[in-house]
Amino acid sequence: MSRICPHCNYARQATDNAPDWQCPSCEKAYAKTAGFQPPEALREYGAAAASESRGGLGKWLLILIVLGAAFWFGRPLLQQGGAPAALATASGEQPAVVLYATSWCGYCKMTREFFAANGIRYTERDIEQSSTALQQHKKLGGNGVPLIVVGDEVIKGWNEQALRHFLGPWLRS
Repeated sequence: MSRICPHCNYARQATDNAPDWQCPSCEKAYAKTAGFQPPEALREYGAAAASESRGGLGKWLLILIVLGAAFWFGRPLLQQGGAPAALATASGEQPAVVLYATSWCGYCKMTREFFAANGIRYTERDIEQSSTALQQHKKLGGNGVPLIVVGDEVIKGWNEQALRHFLGPWLRS
C-alpha cells in the first residue's frame, strides 16, 4: 500500500523501515483513517510533545518524598532542641540524674568525674551488684555502661556533648 505523507508529500516506499503510522521522511504520524485529522497535539510525536506530558506525577512524588524525609530525619532534632529548655523552665531544680554503671568501667569513671567537676547531683546504680538495677538498665535499652538518665532522657554511653546539652543550666563551668 502506497501512502503519501500529508505533511511533506513523501511517497512511502516498500523498503522504508518506519512504522506504518509514521512518515519515514519527516517522522510525523499519519492520520489513522481517511478524512480524520487528530488534534494538533496528537499529530506530532517528538521530544517537545513528550516532555510536556512528563514530570507531572513524578515531580510531585519527588517533592513528597523529600518533604517526608526532611520531617522524618528532622524530628529528633526538634525533639532534642526543646528538652533542656523545658526542663529549665519547669523548675529551677536540677532534674533527677541516674547513672547505671559498673565499678571497673573507665567511661563510668569519666562520667562520675564529670558530675563531680560540674556539681551535678546523681544517683548511681551498679548493675553488677543489684539485680533490680540490672533489670531497670535492660528496660531502658541498655547494652553497656554507662547509661545515664536525665529526667526523661536516656543517654547511652559516655557522651559529654549530650550531658552538657541536657544539664546545661546546672553545670558549674
